[in-house]
Amino acid sequence: MTYDLILKGGTVVTPGGTAETDIGVRGERIAFIGNLSGAEAAEIYDTTGLHILPGVIDSQVHFREPGMEYKADLETEARSAALGGVVAVFEMPNTNPTTTTPDMLQDKLNRAKGRMDVDHAFYAGATHENIHLLPEMEKMLGCCGVKVFMGASTGDLLIKDDEGVEAVLRAIKRRAAFHSEDEYRLEERRKLAVTGDWQSHIVVRDVEAAVSSTRRLLRLARKTGKRIHVLHISTAEEMELLRDAKDVASVEVLPNHLTLAAPDCYERLKGFAQQNPPVREQRHQDALWRAVNAGIVDVLATDHAPHTREEKERPYPASPSGMPGVQTLVPVMLTHVNNGKLSLQRFVELTSAGPQRVFGLADKGRVAEGYHADFTVVDLKRQETITEDWSKSKCGWTQYDGFEATGWPVATIIRGGFVMRDGEIVKKGGGQPVRFNETLETAE
Repeated sequence: MTYDLILKGGTVVTPGGTAETDIGVRGERIAFIGNLSGAEAAEIYDTTGLHILPGVIDSQVHFREPGMEYKADLETEARSAALGGVVAVFEMPNTNPTTTTPDMLQDKLNRAKGRMDVDHAFYAGATHENIHLLPEMEKMLGCCGVKVFMGASTGDLLIKDDEGVEAVLRAIKRRAAFHSEDEYRLEERRKLAVTGDWQSHIVVRDVEAAVSSTRRLLRLARKTGKRIHVLHISTAEEMELLRDAKDVASVEVLPNHLTLAAPDCYERLKGFAQQNPPVREQRHQDALWRAVNAGIVDVLATDHAPHTREEKERPYPASPSGMPGVQTLVPVMLTHVNNGKLSLQRFVELTSAGPQRVFGLADKGRVAEGYHADFTVVDLKRQETITEDWSKSKCGWTQYDGFEATGWPVATIIRGGFVMRDGEIVKKGGGQPVRFNETLETAE
């Protein structure tokens, strides 16, 4: 038995449990899981004492290209992802121009080729004007689905009315992803912003703005019989609604909402803690953790959204919303694992098996024979401090600067090849479009 790569002696983690075993890789795929003591390989990677996770997938990132490359681009942010142990990213459509036509989606795929270190997919952005194009876009190779902004965030993509949301849902077949905040309420409350006071962000974008939007969205999903994915849930009240909507809705949470809390984060970080929907008080964080461990949450993603230091230092509300996060996802969440907030298996479920199930990934998301040989190799005991020097997003800062992490990514293996090893990028620009079950007919 000969292989291209053998991962030897590590603890392999799946949602079903852990096992000390070997993994044999041929080409891009897992060829064998079991005892490989007698086998030969072009390379043997000794993973004794390390944990081998299915490759971590970040299914919500904003990499800012085209149009805002001064703060981030596909190449720099994909490198940041690989350094953090992430094997694939799903990128959002609120670039400039927006990803609202087949040509613009193809343009992003073309830009990614040979430049992104990790595998990737792109969302089609929905507007009132492009609903007729969405059925074509959602069938394209490398499209992870349709994204709808019900409340305005960064950029000008917005469908705030029920009629528009219903029209999108009726037009498409795949699961649509939603930024669920009620734009009508946000419009009424923008006057409540206090200049220079980031605490007022949670007054402007209050709990009711999120809850009323999600309530409307669930009603429309049931009316149309369509699947929805509700992004970055930030309130206790929404989790109560979503617990009873598993027939139509999958649920995402962010490390930011699980780790930061008001008022401390705004006192300490000011504009660098500002995002949409906002980081809220401790009672909401407690409810999100409860939902994570009760199985209500399906996916953990970062909403990686870089802005320059200069932009974030503007007085509120002139400061933009969004924080980086793709590189800090693994160490921050492994620290929560080590602190007993969730199990390692639950982390795997949220970052690989969950995305695989929700988005219908064809060959990623599991450590299983026949799947892509995607692995996030971590040292659960390694203690490191997250620093701005380590963080390689083009924006040059992280809200987790000084965070003392226990648990650290030591290798990123994508389709059988090392991309990051011991903190260094060893293969550049090899990322490929992610394949989805619902678009396989176009992938030939």
